Amino acid sequence: MTTQSIGCNGQPHTRRSILCGLAAVAGNCLPWSGVSAAPRLSRWKIERPAIGAIGLRYQGSVIAQKAIAHGELAAICDVDRHVREQARAAFGSTAAIFEDYRELLAAKKVDVVLIGTPDHWHAKMLIDACRAGMDVYCEKPLTLTVDEGRVIRDAVTSTKQIVQVGSWQRSDSRFRLAIEMIRAGRIGKLQTVEVILGKNETGGPFEISRPPKNLNWNLWQGQTPDVPYIAERSHYTFRWWHEYSGGQMTDWGAHHIDIAQWAINSLPIKFRGRGRPATLTNGYNVPLDFSAEVEFENGVVMTIGDTGRNGILFTGTAGRIFVNRGTLDGTPVEQLATNPLVRESYQAYSGDNLSRPERSGKLDAIINHMGNFFDCVDSRRQPLSDVESQHRSISTCHLANIAIRLGRELRWNPQVEHFQDDAEADRLLSRPQRAGFEVA
Repeated sequence: MTTQSIGCNGQPHTRRSILCGLAAVAGNCLPWSGVSAAPRLSRWKIERPAIGAIGLRYQGSVIAQKAIAHGELAAICDVDRHVREQARAAFGSTAAIFEDYRELLAAKKVDVVLIGTPDHWHAKMLIDACRAGMDVYCEKPLTLTVDEGRVIRDAVTSTKQIVQVGSWQRSDSRFRLAIEMIRAGRIGKLQTVEVILGKNETGGPFEISRPPKNLNWNLWQGQTPDVPYIAERSHYTFRWWHEYSGGQMTDWGAHHIDIAQWAINSLPIKFRGRGRPATLTNGYNVPLDFSAEVEFENGVVMTIGDTGRNGILFTGTAGRIFVNRGTLDGTPVEQLATNPLVRESYQAYSGDNLSRPERSGKLDAIINHMGNFFDCVDSRRQPLSDVESQHRSISTCHLANIAIRLGRELRWNPQVEHFQDDAEADRLLSRPQRAGFEVA
């Protein structure tokens, strides 16, 4: 959200993105103790749910477009006035319009909330919406820090709200088939996983300027340090600033590392990392030339790099499978023609998307991912990208970034969710938060 708004995993501002959607953040500098936790009456069986969309530029508008197949867009919220107005025009909507998401929640006009804001706002908005009695579809990554995930887990458990995280690759037929093949033993015993995410961007120093009049810069910053406005801090490029995100590790990693960990079916215990600090004043500050190695309780080793073919390579004792957004290949995949796979239905999830047409690619897979969310809103069962799995996946990303930052091996206890005898590393599990924006 700058003069151009952002999406959680969106694209730079284009004319098409205005028509397709928009995305920014909402918040406020005033102290806030949360909204009423009074229970809401379920309306799913008798009418289409009312939807509130928070953050409506690129990715925020994408998920709003997919959601209106299941409900009515009743409220729009964004801290950028231009984004708010363009969103309402693009959707042809008479929806109520808000700058502050808390006013949207307090108005009690919606049953379901969509969050398409930058990473540093996800946790607080999600928690506040759950405590207001609303189910939530929240863009990835789930959190800015490991500790936020624990707070989210407690809030969702206590409120019993349904939360789907936008890690839509779980609803992509290629990635899903790769998972089922690995679990069915088609590559033997899984040994190693190689994940390639791509390079972090470099840039700066950038010019300090006055915030545009259409943007509430204070609200955009939320829990993060109050700093002078730089256009490149917000909208699509927010992800290259440590204050708001974690670079490719939490951007692409929230997708690929999530799929890798779904296949590994274990929790991490050791991290090693390296990277080159970005030191430009008023410039992008996520690490450059990064790599990490993660060891899991079951002995599988995952490497994470920024150089090579974007995707995930699974290697087992009897073969390998490579998968990304364009392909699923390997000898075990070719063998499906003569040895078909019996599809695995994860019965804990409502519908589980196996009853839907197979879809691959971002815009199509989100159709199934959003459908799974509304199935679960109806049935009150857990969705494919539930809070616990997504907290664990993005925690692996955060922990890898911490290992890169410290440049040494770290031992992690996944049961208590702390490092072993490492106070310095433990301090990086959370960050200072500005007064009035605390996640609690």
